[in-house]
Amino acid sequence: MRNGDVWDFEDAGEIRGDVNGSGVVLGVDGGATSTVCVCMPLLALLSAHKLPDPLPVLARAVSGCSNHNSVGESAAWNTLEQVMAEALSKSGSNRSAVRAVCLGVSGVNSSTDQERILKWIRDIFPSHVKLYVHNDAVAALASGTMGKLHGCVLIAGTGCIAYGFAEDGREARAAGAGPVLGDWGSGYGIAAQALTAVIRAHDGRGIQTMLTNSILKALGLSSPDELIGWTYADPSWARIAALVPEVVSCAEAGDKIANEILVNAVQELALCVKAVVQRLCLCGEDGNSSFPVVMKLSNIQTSYPAVHPIKPQVEPAVGAALLAWNYLMKESEAECHR
Repeated sequence: MRNGDVWDFEDAGEIRGDVNGSGVVLGVDGGATSTVCVCMPLLALLSAHKLPDPLPVLARAVSGCSNHNSVGESAAWNTLEQVMAEALSKSGSNRSAVRAVCLGVSGVNSSTDQERILKWIRDIFPSHVKLYVHNDAVAALASGTMGKLHGCVLIAGTGCIAYGFAEDGREARAAGAGPVLGDWGSGYGIAAQALTAVIRAHDGRGIQTMLTNSILKALGLSSPDELIGWTYADPSWARIAALVPEVVSCAEAGDKIANEILVNAVQELALCVKAVVQRLCLCGEDGNSSFPVVMKLSNIQTSYPAVHPIKPQVEPAVGAALLAWNYLMKESEAECHR
């Protein structure tokens, strides 16, 4: 229990129930804009290996940003702690009922990042609880493959990343390193380029663009000079990325600069997926093997005709919960064969 003010559940000790239905699993999807946690009953491994339809979700909770690179470690930790506590509370469960927690969190880019988050949550759950930490792209992939890790996923929101898994377990990623390190296909990247275009047009380095009036009106500012103070007063990624609709509107109205920004973003996103596909050889030696891509991109299908585009039927937080369930099933099967 941390401070006793967030985790206020009865601690009934360690309940080591089996994997045939007792207890719950938590799935967390943590991004630069919002964080979602779902609580699901531990699903039985059916003889037909099929999941229930619809999937039973006991509770869902939503909070703010949990990317420590964006808001700092303390704020990120508080968000994760709060959202898991709320989901458990809404479900009528307690910490001892949890069998596994799978967190997909943006900003998890290395084993060091994983260990940091694992250390955060180890103190609040009983020792029997299995803990898994991934980048949020892994949870997004699982939301399209129902908990199985194979294929490629593209996340294009406040940030952007492509992440993939080969059938032999190898994994690869492209982008996802944040706006400073070139995530130009992200919402932040698009909006930052739009703000730059406005300043360039204002000082004579660039051509005039409809983005100037559109962005100034959206922000309630009277001059491009005021953009400098607005931008650096709070340079959080989500705040900047919120200007993307203005870029889209200007592009639809025929603005050349806005259209170029969006075209470049799409090309960057396509490059991300292509890089992952090639590194993992997902298309096979002949380039014709089928593989799932969670998100449809026409550029990708042109390059890889056998790609199987998937529109997720569940949200990434549910994908994370299904990952936790699959991990438990595999561990249980392994123990049975010992």
